[in-house]
Amino acid sequence: MENTFAQLGLNTTLASGLAKAGLTAPTAIQSEVIPLALAGKDIIGQSPTGTGKTLAYLLPLFQKLAVDKRETQACILAPTHELAIQIQRQIEMLANHSGLPVMAAPLIGDVNIARQIEKLKDKPHIITGSGGRILELIQKKKINTQTIKTIILDEADRLLDDKNMDSIKAVVKTTQKDRQLLAFSATITPVALSRAQELMNKPQLVQVEGRAETMPDIEHVYFVSERRDKFEVLRKIIRSGNIAQALVFINKSDDVELTVDKLNYHGLTAAGIHGSFVKEDRKKAMDGFRSGRLQLLVASDLAARGLDIPGIGYVFNLDLPEDPQVYLHRAGRTGRAKSSGVVISLVSPRELPLIAKYEKTLQIEMLPKQIARGKVFDKKSGSRPKPDARKARNGITAPRGE
Repeated sequence: MENTFAQLGLNTTLASGLAKAGLTAPTAIQSEVIPLALAGKDIIGQSPTGTGKTLAYLLPLFQKLAVDKRETQACILAPTHELAIQIQRQIEMLANHSGLPVMAAPLIGDVNIARQIEKLKDKPHIITGSGGRILELIQKKKINTQTIKTIILDEADRLLDDKNMDSIKAVVKTTQKDRQLLAFSATITPVALSRAQELMNKPQLVQVEGRAETMPDIEHVYFVSERRDKFEVLRKIIRSGNIAQALVFINKSDDVELTVDKLNYHGLTAAGIHGSFVKEDRKKAMDGFRSGRLQLLVASDLAARGLDIPGIGYVFNLDLPEDPQVYLHRAGRTGRAKSSGVVISLVSPRELPLIAKYEKTLQIEMLPKQIARGKVFDKKSGSRPKPDARKARNGITAPRGE
């Protein structure tokens, strides 16, 4: 028998608000985290992309907020602009559906700090943003951390790396010792785990395994191609399948702009995002993709953290990651909100051993394909694969809604 949100300890106001949003049954990570968070425990939570980690920490946070007090009571730290905005949208959704007068403000870098200082005068209950910007505002005495009861680290593996650890630790140390600290990520490295534990008081470790059943409606296929031919194969696949839009992953942030230039040269409209892009360039790329003006959005793994673009039916891997969990991160950009999706990997002969590694570790099946005369075929049989209930596009099953 499935749990309900009410059985986890959430009040009727929040449970009713979730029902209005079409959410009636908690996910595995929510079932584990919510009771512990309501009990005031420090938590380290690990579960795959797309399993509901954001609501796992927002729901108990909302229940514990004293909304009648005009003071900042929670701080959510995130590594990227996109993730901070995504969290802000989830907060607004929850506030709207529950009717709770929760005020929140995103505080991110590369944005006019004077405007953020103005927002802080309204004393938002929750602040969300990067460690560097929030620390800067604390040092300017624009944030009173003595009223903060809860700190949340979203994408903790990145926040606790060598680049970000100092600012995160500095923010945490400005708060009261009895504050609650929660850290969440799809993957937790041993270093991040150790660093999180150092900041916490007897933390509870909650882990939900990353297996294919967490994304049951995603098809995984691959094409073998020499590295020099990958762009041409990508172009042919997009043309044969009439693919209007897709997210394209590469391994190195430094190669994003070069990859975009090559794709545009091959007649595809593409833009890219990587960690060093200024806010205006990132926004321009994202707006172009969301509006449909661009076919392809090229991203490195770090830049894509927190991306939540509805309706992405296809994800391409131009490069394959060594870590199967990184592959899982990428695959999680499609097939969201109960929709289906296709992950297409372009694999050089040297990368082929990674396919077996993904299948074994993630317990997924990756189907080999080939393209000839503008048609995609099953490589094993050399014949067209049988379509399922959805329409098959030249051998690759089209996601629902396409």
